Amino acid sequence: MRIDLGHGAGRAVDWLRTLRGRLFALCALGVHLPLLTYSGWGVATGRVAWAEFLILTLASLAGTGVVFLGLEALLDLERPDWGTESPPTLTQMRDRLWRQVGRLLSPPQRHDENSILALEDPLTGIANRRGFLAQLDLLTPARRRGCFAIIDIDHFQQVNIALGHEAGDGILRDFATRLSAQTRRADIICRWDGAQFAIFYADAIEDEASWSLARIAERMRQEPVGELVGQPISFSAGLSRWRGGPMAAAIGKADEALRRAKKSGRDQVQRADHGMQPAFL
Repeated sequence: MRIDLGHGAGRAVDWLRTLRGRLFALCALGVHLPLLTYSGWGVATGRVAWAEFLILTLASLAGTGVVFLGLEALLDLERPDWGTESPPTLTQMRDRLWRQVGRLLSPPQRHDENSILALEDPLTGIANRRGFLAQLDLLTPARRRGCFAIIDIDHFQQVNIALGHEAGDGILRDFATRLSAQTRRADIICRWDGAQFAIFYADAIEDEASWSLARIAERMRQEPVGELVGQPISFSAGLSRWRGGPMAAAIGKADEALRRAKKSGRDQVQRADHGMQPAFL
């Protein structure tokens, strides 16, 4: 026999199957565990203090709301309204809290899968160029500073010829995974074009970005993503600073530095503001 839960109940069940719904259920269970334990003990012993039970119930409900709102804020993909370096005011924090409550009480919304796929590289699973630029566009003025790195896997055309396109695709996937694992959560990475990748090192100077690339290169030597003619596959990179000016100009400088790195022998980093001086990996 099939039980019709109704439209509202059906939506509630669908919501509980989502990540947020599961987190809510987990938080509710964790916060209410002392209450459940107390209730079970009271029923077993026949001693239940109803005033204490009521207080503990109200405290558990309030705790569930606070914990869930905190998790909701962490999972929120939208940028907070305060983008400055100064801490938010009490008014901003209050407004933020009410928006979270409103989202919690509103019906769940389905994301447009086509719009998400349009921002993601289907081979590697990281952002594509469009997704990369879209994330950069969301940065507030105070966060528009750091370094751009444009990276190119060395001799990748020969890799495809020698190993085959299927192996080449595997190398691209492994390299994307390597970049994701060895960059910070604040950094933004993408597959830029073909065998080229891009990284935005948020709030970093060129030395920090160069050291990060050097660590990635060293890891590739110790644990290669692939080999060509018995040698570990390497990469070249160009770096440029970004301090809030035109984004395209800064990325263009990084791309120009990459071309210099490839002309200078590959397997190295060139900095846009350091002329022809290479920073070998």
